Amino acid sequence: MRRAGLGEGGPPGSYGNYGYAGSGYNACEEENDRLTESLRSKVTAIKSLSIEIGHEVKHQNKLLAEMDSQFDSTTGFLGKTMGRLKILSRGSQTKLLCYMMLFSLFVFFVIYWIIKLR
Repeated sequence: MRRAGLGEGGPPGSYGNYGYAGSGYNACEEENDRLTESLRSKVTAIKSLSIEIGHEVKHQNKLLAEMDSQFDSTTGFLGKTMGRLKILSRGSQTKLLCYMMLFSLFVFFVIYWIIKLR
């Protein structure tokens, strides 16, 4: 003997032994539709948010690439400057010391002259 399952052998609208009426089924369908629409709106919001995040990531990567090139050029500039300073420091130290002493004496006499005129 074969048993009747859901929807088999029962009167239309009774769904087996559970006895769901058409109105109960419609209420479930309406709730499912409402939840589906809510889920659809949330998925749409998440999709738009992820697209905006993607645009922001592309923009930030572009800025980082520009900064990287600027840092590279600055590093080259500082390297050249350090090379020039090394060349300058290899020169005669006595000549540099003499220039520093003459400059200090000049500044001292200018200050003395300004104080004496007051």
